[in-house]
Amino acid sequence: MKITNYIYLAAIALLFASCEIDNYEEPESFFTGNIVYNGEPIEVGAREVRFQLFQPGFGALAPLDVHLDLDGSFSGRFFDGDYKLKFINGQGPFKAYEVNEQQGDTIFISLRGNTNLDIEVLPYYMLRNEAFNAGTAAVDASASYEQIITGADARNIEFARLYLNDTEQVSNNGDYHMVWSDMTVGDGTLNGSTALPDGYSKPYVFARIALKIAGVEDMLFSPVQKLDL
Repeated sequence: MKITNYIYLAAIALLFASCEIDNYEEPESFFTGNIVYNGEPIEVGAREVRFQLFQPGFGALAPLDVHLDLDGSFSGRFFDGDYKLKFINGQGPFKAYEVNEQQGDTIFISLRGNTNLDIEVLPYYMLRNEAFNAGTAAVDASASYEQIITGADARNIEFARLYLNDTEQVSNNGDYHMVWSDMTVGDGTLNGSTALPDGYSKPYVFARIALKIAGVEDMLFSPVQKLDL
């Protein structure tokens, strides 16, 4: 009889404990925005570039990772509070602006309800004037590029590529393209062609140009284009 009572009391305790867990408040603030240069979004690869949020005064809590979408936008849900925003060193086809000598490139933000913020960065290059021509066997593409960072911090172009996929998720990651080919890098221009896979039967394809900057892991991309075949 005593054993039965103990089991009953233990079950009641677990029930109350689970209720307490279920009653924890969820994060209430949406933090959204874009990574931009002069207001123009910086396009990146799939799940490649992220920044981190730190909440001062909460001990050794791990930073919160926020990944950029293909178009340079981001979104996340967080508790109200004051945060430090910092890009991970070496990530992204850009440099973060230094706020001041003491603060460095750390950005202080206050989340109180839904917050939208565009974060200005300094890209090494920008892609311009993308043009695509889709045929039954291949996609031709061209673009121009503008070097933004010059002087001691300038970096060369390592290569450029044209990626094709059958969905609007187009990137250099293996799951985000069907085929790709290198493009010819000229003086301010890019040109190339990528053959469609054998037996490709969809009436459309998605294309994207990527620029690899020497010494920078993450590539710079053009916006995704849907092309009718």
